[in-house]
Amino acid sequence: MPLVPAAKLLQHAQENRYAVPGFNFHNMVDLQAIISAAESEEAPVILMATEDTINFVGFDYVQGLAAAAAKGASVPFALHLDHGRNPDNLVKGIRYGFTSVMFDGSRLAFDENIRLTGWVADVAHRAGVSVEAELGQIPGHEDNVSVSEQEAGLTDPATVAEFVEKTGVDSLAVAIGTAHGLYKREPKLDFDRLEAIRKEASVPLVLHGGTGVPDEAVKKAISLGICKLNVGTDLRLAYMGSLRQTLEDPGVHDPRVLLRIAREAVMDVVRGKIRLCGASHKAGMI
Repeated sequence: MPLVPAAKLLQHAQENRYAVPGFNFHNMVDLQAIISAAESEEAPVILMATEDTINFVGFDYVQGLAAAAAKGASVPFALHLDHGRNPDNLVKGIRYGFTSVMFDGSRLAFDENIRLTGWVADVAHRAGVSVEAELGQIPGHEDNVSVSEQEAGLTDPATVAEFVEKTGVDSLAVAIGTAHGLYKREPKLDFDRLEAIRKEASVPLVLHGGTGVPDEAVKKAISLGICKLNVGTDLRLAYMGSLRQTLEDPGVHDPRVLLRIAREAVMDVVRGKIRLCGASHKAGMI
C-alpha cells in the first residue's frame, strides 16, 4: 500500500472522533514492529522520524525502510518528519518521499512562526505533502528538542484561528499540559483550554508527549478534538528494557534473538496505543 499524506488520515480521524497514533522509530526493528502491530489491529498509523534520527540513520536509509514497509503493508500509513526546526531539512525530507512534515516554530515570535510555517506549508503543499505546526511550547526533552518548564507556554486559544488561517497548515500541535520524555509527576491536562482551542481550530489537533499520560486523560482529550497522539518514549523504554532483560541470559549469543524479542515488546506497546486511540479496524474505512 503506498504512503499517504498524514492529512488524509487525520481528516478521517476528525470526522469519526478517534485519533491516529504517531510513533517515533529509530531503526528497522521498531519500524517493523509499528507496521506489524498496525496490521494486526487493522489501523492507520503515522511513522515519525526526528531530525536526530535522520542524522543518525540518514535520509537514504529512512526512505528505503519506509519504501520497503509500504511495499508490503496492508494498512495506510504516513511518513512524518517530526519536530523539524531547519526548513532546509524539511525541503530535503519532501524530496526524499516524506508525506508529512512538522515545522516546529514554537520558540519563535508569533509573527515569525506564522511567516516560516506558511512558507513551509506552501512548499509542502505543492508536493502534496501535509504540514503540522506547533503553537505554544511543550516542555521536556526528546532528541534535539528541549524546553524547560519555565520556557514552556500553553497554547493561547485566541491566537489559534489567525495562525491556522495565515499558515494554511493541515494540523496543529497544541500545548495543554503534556511534556516530551518522562514525567516527574502525573500530568494535568487543561481540558478547558483544549475545548476552547477546538472551537477556534478548523484543522485536526495533535497531542505531543503521549507517554505517561493516564489512559482516561487521553480518551478525554480525543473526545475533545485530539486527532493524533504522539508516542516515542514508551517505545524506547520497551525496546531497551527488553534488550537489558534478554542480555541477562548468558546463553543468548545471536543478536537476532535479542531483536526479535525487542520487536515483540515494541509491538505490544503499539497495539495498546492503537486501541487507546480508538484506531483499531479503521484502516479499511479510509
